[in-house]
Amino acid sequence: MLPLKEVIRALRAKKSLGQNFLIDPNILQRIVTAASPLEGRTILEIGPGPGGLSREIIKHPCAAIILVEQDSRCLPYLEELKEHTQANFSLLNADATTLPLHTFGTAPRKVIANLPYNVSVPLLLAWLQHIDAFESLTLMFQKEVADRLMASPNTSVYGRLSVMCQAYAKVEKLFELPPGAFFPPPKVTSTLVQLTPRKLSKEIPWKALETVTKAAFSQRRKMLRSTLKGTVSLSCLETLDLSPTNRAEDLSVQNFIDLSSYWSPLT
Repeated sequence: MLPLKEVIRALRAKKSLGQNFLIDPNILQRIVTAASPLEGRTILEIGPGPGGLSREIIKHPCAAIILVEQDSRCLPYLEELKEHTQANFSLLNADATTLPLHTFGTAPRKVIANLPYNVSVPLLLAWLQHIDAFESLTLMFQKEVADRLMASPNTSVYGRLSVMCQAYAKVEKLFELPPGAFFPPPKVTSTLVQLTPRKLSKEIPWKALETVTKAAFSQRRKMLRSTLKGTVSLSCLETLDLSPTNRAEDLSVQNFIDLSSYWSPLT
């Protein structure tokens, strides 16, 4: 197995694929440690690239390891890892945004990924719709996106993404990574975030919450009586002790969950 630095040198990251390869061995180890325990789990890694994280994952007695890599140049280097693990090893040359990853392998499942920033949000939203299929998601985001995931009401970065994530998952910031931890170094700081499923007292229909938050935040400086018109009956605001003069950023995640229960496709 070639040293990681040699693999990275041979591949040369493609800007078109949003590739920034993790090269710091200490950070690679910290990420996998943060996602532990891996024993007996199905581990899904998205965009493994040269296999930095993969090399750390195969050190653990996983039940299965599934790597999804779109860049076919990386496949020969990743295929070599199969000889160094006793886990059920699968390597897929595919675009992860097109795959039902929540059905891959058997539970418990964990996702560990240094996500390409250009597809990080679409992938996260797809996984959140099936969050109960995963034990945890340990993911790398651009710091700006991570801040939005964890934002609180009445802050400038609180929005739809904040509500959708926090309604379905506990979101925890693990640590930040400087650009120098990657090759080539990105122009932004990165943040490792872990999401674990929330234990819900009742089901929150995805379409309902998605529709209500989209309407409420569509013009975030306007009042709810304007933005929610035609989405939910404004009488439900009074029922929930919410003022029609509130703006979307004033509402808590639970407020949005409660509002979404009043939405129907026929509203």
